[in-house]
Amino acid sequence: MRTLRFLLPLLLACGGGQTTTATTTTTPEPVVAEPAPLGIPSGDFAAAMAGAHRSDENRARDEFRHPRETLEFFGLEPSMTVVEIHPGGGWYTEILAPYLREEGRLIAAGYDPEDTSNRGGYERGYRETLAANPNVFDKVEHVLLVDGNLMEDVPDASVDMVVSFRSVHNWMRNGSEPEPILAAIARVLKPGGIFGVVQHRAPEGLEHGEDGSLGYLTEQRVISLIETAGFALEERSEINANPNDTADHPEGVWSMPPGLRGEDESLRNLGESDRMTLRFRKPASEAPPEEE
Repeated sequence: MRTLRFLLPLLLACGGGQTTTATTTTTPEPVVAEPAPLGIPSGDFAAAMAGAHRSDENRARDEFRHPRETLEFFGLEPSMTVVEIHPGGGWYTEILAPYLREEGRLIAAGYDPEDTSNRGGYERGYRETLAANPNVFDKVEHVLLVDGNLMEDVPDASVDMVVSFRSVHNWMRNGSEPEPILAAIARVLKPGGIFGVVQHRAPEGLEHGEDGSLGYLTEQRVISLIETAGFALEERSEINANPNDTADHPEGVWSMPPGLRGEDESLRNLGESDRMTLRFRKPASEAPPEEE
């Protein structure tokens, strides 16, 4: 009996009775991870070009494309709002995005990702590449530059600089007209804003250099088109010149590296295409009407 008197309180304390305590289980809120610090100082060309987000293959093109010298020639500053026209696979976006990320804005004016043609496929690939690396590309803004929507989401006179890399011929091929695109560029640029152009260059007099069918255009053809759209040519540079390129290949500019379409091994070590580099400026104000 003495033993029972000792055990009974102990059994009750250990749950021997029927009393139960209700417990509530709460599901923690999901944690949304913020992108890790970029580690590339904004406004630093060298750091942007050396960033780990760039592949070895893309770095190898620096030798021929001279991105720092080209962007400095255009007058790029880290606080600018910049539109990149039809950025393709994003070779220049890799440099522009980190350079502008903290102080400026980068707007990519591209094709419709829902387009079922090759252009839509290129745009989807571009956007997927950017989405996979938010530490670098999370602030890149996307707008359309297609028939029926020529950067409609970009307000008039809101952009400091527009850049186009090896794209002008695409606005002319297959009977397309470049004038609507040039008008859209003029619309979004601020008065005094800069339009920087790099384009595959054909020697004057080369027939296909007038229509862009093989990727090349004569320098005079490009200047004439852009001046007619209301821009003033401010300066030209030979930064991206390549005198070894004749611009007269069976597969056009795509015969040259890095494409090497047609597998002409004689072109493999010639570098990339000969290119004009042009800086235009939108007039700071409209010219006063002529007196009668």
